[in-house]
Amino acid sequence: VGTGASKWDVREKVWDYLEASGLADFPRPVHRRIPNFKGSRQACCSIKELDVFNRASEVKVDPDKPLEGVRLAALQARKTLLVPTPRLRTGLFNKIVPPSGATKEILRICATSQGIKDYSVPVGLDGKARVDLVVVGSVAVSEKGWRIGKGEGYADMEYAMMVSMGAVQADTPVITIVHDCQVVDIAEELLDDHDLTVDYILTPTRTIRTNCKRPKPQGIIWHKVSYEMLEKIPILKSLRYREKQTGKDVTLQDEHSDLADPNTPAALSEKAMAENARPQAAMGSAQIGQHDVESDSLSPRLEGSGMITTVYVGNIPPSIRVSELKCALREFHATPLRLNWQGAQHRAFLDYKDKATAERAVSSLKGLSLGGNTLRVELAKNQRNKGQV
Repeated sequence: VGTGASKWDVREKVWDYLEASGLADFPRPVHRRIPNFKGSRQACCSIKELDVFNRASEVKVDPDKPLEGVRLAALQARKTLLVPTPRLRTGLFNKIVPPSGATKEILRICATSQGIKDYSVPVGLDGKARVDLVVVGSVAVSEKGWRIGKGEGYADMEYAMMVSMGAVQADTPVITIVHDCQVVDIAEELLDDHDLTVDYILTPTRTIRTNCKRPKPQGIIWHKVSYEMLEKIPILKSLRYREKQTGKDVTLQDEHSDLADPNTPAALSEKAMAENARPQAAMGSAQIGQHDVESDSLSPRLEGSGMITTVYVGNIPPSIRVSELKCALREFHATPLRLNWQGAQHRAFLDYKDKATAERAVSSLKGLSLGGNTLRVELAKNQRNKGQV
């Protein structure tokens, strides 16, 4: 790959080559994916010879197909295996928990994408994860340790979130598993400061130690995060809220500097626009009890529409006051019509105008931690079967 090539040029070249040479493996075509390749099992098996793997007790491995062999090796070695939730839709990690006395066959299933669904439990933000080793997929990687992923930014984001949570340290090793043809020269100018670098590359034929000196991302670079990403990844909102409380600058990519003064009308309208026309949230003046004026682009769902739906919030620590919960609800665009606070019982009930709004609130608040506890957020018991005739 010559200089002047963009990251997309590098990706297309690798994907095309894997398909044309017959090296691509299921799922195909490998384009737009972390490609699976013939020999991925072999490459994965060589991880067992690495000290950093043998010493690790908690290993984070991406859910991609070519990394299945590493997930299996971690389970067989009785390590704690964390797998990011696909597209980070809920939380950050799932911990794969094989049933006790699991046979080889069951462990093999646990390592697959189906096993990730069937045998996993979510790990909250304060699940005190301490990751000793990170294994990521790549589309291309250079011997210097510079990595190109499939272009959606999830691996970089997961790593930055782990830094933000305190789950990885600057010296936590990062390994990638690729076919030999994916090891290419990558021009340094293609790298951004949020790009994750790797320390070891395992291929079917060799183990490369990159001795990469380039520092890894130091946490979430908020000015590179868009509102769209924040909406897609609920746990990002929780991390942003936490970092904001510690006084960090968490201005997003599409929040302009003139928003620093919240009193300028331009700032309000721009921010309101950026927040999908949710003026009540943008101005921070949403009163609990006022109607939720969220203008909703989703088509109204028929199920339970027009029926007040209640959300249960549990595991609220005794130190938390109702005002702190209200503040968090505003921040997460989950302001209810009514809030029934039962602090003594460590819980609250939130009423929303219909089931669709309630379900959005539940997914928005997933993984939210207050006062050191990850809250339990779910539709209240009596709601779950309502409206399902």
